[in-house]
Amino acid sequence: MNPAAAMNKSVELISELQKYYSQVEEIKRDAQDLVKGLSEAQFNWRPSPATWSIGECLEHLNVTARLYWPLMAEAINGARVNGWFSNGPYKRTWLGSLIIRTTEPPVRMKFKAPRRFRPPADMPMNQVLSQFVAFQDRLLDLIRDANGVDLGRPKIQSPGTKLIKLTLGQSFGLMTAHERRHLWQARQIKDDPNFPA
Repeated sequence: MNPAAAMNKSVELISELQKYYSQVEEIKRDAQDLVKGLSEAQFNWRPSPATWSIGECLEHLNVTARLYWPLMAEAINGARVNGWFSNGPYKRTWLGSLIIRTTEPPVRMKFKAPRRFRPPADMPMNQVLSQFVAFQDRLLDLIRDANGVDLGRPKIQSPGTKLIKLTLGQSFGLMTAHERRHLWQARQIKDDPNFPA
């Protein structure tokens, strides 16, 4: 944990960040509950060749974290260096709000993941889950680091496309919505009538 996170751990989070913090804790518990008792075969089972397994859903979230977390850390640090502090309300872009709404489950619109976000198949369950939990803990650190920063000023460009830039606050919103989306997808796989016993 960096010094800013250590300092912010004892400080009460502003309400928007507290909301994201609670969501990440719930996402972490949900993922652990989802894979509890699964075999490697169940974890890597695909309902069809065109769909992902539970393991691929979680590894996709790990891949996303590897690409996004450094950008978010950089945005937080840049805001502190530039003196961009505020306890809200924060600016939001209409596009960011729309993207977050369409990302939330239940899934109504499907998107093909860009190549760099696609997960490898048949990853070991313990490896995928332990990395997922570590990334959630890192996201909790980032949320604490952002406490007091103006969440509407720093902009983060999507590593998937140069066309999308979100505010720091909307980036937290998108991350949690995206994680819920793929955990929902993984639950649909587990509930599939053909899911192996």
